[in-house]
This record gives sequence, structure tokens and C-alpha cells, in this order.
Amino acid sequence: MVLDDGSMFHGFSFGFDRAVAGEVVFNTAMTGYPESLTDPSYAGQLMVLTYPLVGNYGVPPFSIEENGLPTFMESEKIHAEAIIVSDYSEEYSHWNAMESLSDWLKREMIPGITGIDTRALTKKIREHGVMMGRILIDDETGMKHGGIAGLNLQPGSLHMPFEMPDYESINYVDRVSCKEIITYGEGEGKKHVVLLDCGVKANIIRSLLKRGVTVVRVPWNYDFNKLDYDGLFISNGPGDPDTCDEAVRNIRKALAGDKPICGICMGNQLLAKAGGASIYKLKYGHRSHNQPVRMVGTEKCFITSQNHGYAVAGDTLGADWEPLFINMNDGTNEGIRHKTKPFFSAQFHPEACSGPIDTEFIFDKFVELL
Repeated sequence: MVLDDGSMFHGFSFGFDRAVAGEVVFNTAMTGYPESLTDPSYAGQLMVLTYPLVGNYGVPPFSIEENGLPTFMESEKIHAEAIIVSDYSEEYSHWNAMESLSDWLKREMIPGITGIDTRALTKKIREHGVMMGRILIDDETGMKHGGIAGLNLQPGSLHMPFEMPDYESINYVDRVSCKEIITYGEGEGKKHVVLLDCGVKANIIRSLLKRGVTVVRVPWNYDFNKLDYDGLFISNGPGDPDTCDEAVRNIRKALAGDKPICGICMGNQLLAKAGGASIYKLKYGHRSHNQPVRMVGTEKCFITSQNHGYAVAGDTLGADWEPLFINMNDGTNEGIRHKTKPFFSAQFHPEACSGPIDTEFIFDKFVELL
């Protein structure tokens, strides 16, 4: 593994052998690699897991429910470019495991590296900030599976087999969003929620369906304002929110009305942008199961699951808006709300799959407003 600054980390492949590039980020969660790997928010990223032992509970079956949602995963495939761990467990044991993490990665052609000093790698990212990186698979004769034969892997003489993508310039939301309208949970008398799909996790849809609404999932750039609906839900998603101007314009139209709006993660950022606020990139993001947030104006704190690299600049919120949640570690914005209309959002993941379920009440609050 080679970082943008020239740092090199040597390990062993336990996934599919191919060269990839992406933004290197770290996740401090102890469990949840099936959910994290299939989270569309990780598109374009090389995921480093700080918890040292990974793979010991295998991978659940990739079964699909009647409504088209995966039973145990967060989308239809792995979206992370690769996974980097300290110690991969060759043996696994779990009542619901159907295959090993290694077999799953190979089946979906995703690289996995073990034997990396993930503590040193994480420390470097924390000090430098997120950076781009490459995974190169070599053998005694040079590169294989997408590399260049005879590649010299000595520091200072490394020649890359492909150009490094500019992560912030790529519209990853467009890559992972649905391409047509999909409806879930149709039924007479049910409230209709438009779900703006920026890379939605399946458990957001499950959480809404569990509360008895019909979910109309639309592409990220679809003008949902022409639909007849009772509330708008803006999903999570990957990449830079500044690449999603079409979505922001459509959300801004909805702000002129009074129908309830709720956003999660990328949804928080897009709602804030539609309201006039600005977004900035965090040094190394929040990716974990244990981020403490406080509800503004109260002494209530919650432990939250998070996965984002950007944040709302709280001091740029307009006069009609106010912060709803604040991160207790670094003081960054974790949600906003409108002062008079039923619009609110959370930067963290209340559907928390995997992760703590302290904030599931956000779905209850949204459905109550419909």
C-alpha cells in the first residue's frame, strides 16, 4: 500500500489480487465489516479498520427479501474499493455465517490486505489528514492482475500503473444512486415518503417501512417536487456534497413548502446547503460506532454511528436555521433544524447498522410529523 506522500506499507493479500486507488480512511468500529463494506458512502475509499482482529465471524448470506432489500447487508454489493486490516482471521465462527470474508472479497473482486500496521497508518492519517493511496499486488517477477510487470517496489523508484483519481472531483453520489423510481411498502391509506437516494443504506428504508409508510425512492437528481408526497427524506451518500448541485436546487424548492423534511449524513449537508450554509472537509472524518453527540439546548447525549468526511459549517447557517446536535469530541455540527418549519437532519446514522441504536427516535419524530 502506497500513500500520496510516498509512505509504503507491506502486507499480504487475503482478497482479490488487483491494483486499486482511492481515498484512505479509517474506521474505529469493533464490528460491522459486512455493513460497512456494503455502505455506499464508502465508494471510492480504501477502508482501514483499526480494530486488529477482523474476519472471525465470517459473512452472512446475501439473501434478498420480497421487497428487494438485502436481509443482512446495506446494499446490493461491496462499495469500498478495498479493506486494510492488521490481523485477518482465517477461521470464522458464527450462527449466521455462510462464507469467509476472504471468499466474499474474492467473489466481488475487492482487494483485502492483512499484516499492515494499522496503528501507524491511522496515526499518519490523523496527523496528515486523509490522503489518496494505492494498493499494488506484487510477486517475485513484478506486478500481476492489473499492474505492470517488472515494477520496482523500492522507495523512490516506484512507478504507478495508473493515474490517481481526484476524489473530490468525482460525483460518487451519481455512481451509487438508483437510476429509476422504486416504491416500497405500498398500501392504501399509508403516508408517502419520497426518499432522495444519494447512496442510501438499506436500513434507512427498513426503518421507514417498519413505521408503516410507503417509501418512494428516487434518483439523487430527480425533481421530486412534481410528485404527490407527504414528507421528504434525504439519504446518506459518498463523496463531496458540492458535486450534488441538482439535488440542492430541488431541495431548495421543497423548503418553500411546509412538508416535513429529514436528512441523514449527506442529507444533513445537502439540506444545509439548500438553506444557504457552506460545507467543509474534515481532516480525517468521523467513522466509528462511538461518536458522542449532544442535543443542543439540553444535557442529553447520545452515542452514535457515523461515516462522513465532510461537515456543515455551523457559523454559516441562515437566520431561520439552528444547530440540532453537536459533536462532543470536536464541536463540529451533527445536525440542523429549521426554527419554524418541520425540517431537521442528523449528521450521524440513527439507523445505525451496524452500531448503537440510541437515536432511532429520529425516525419516529419524522413519521409523527407527516
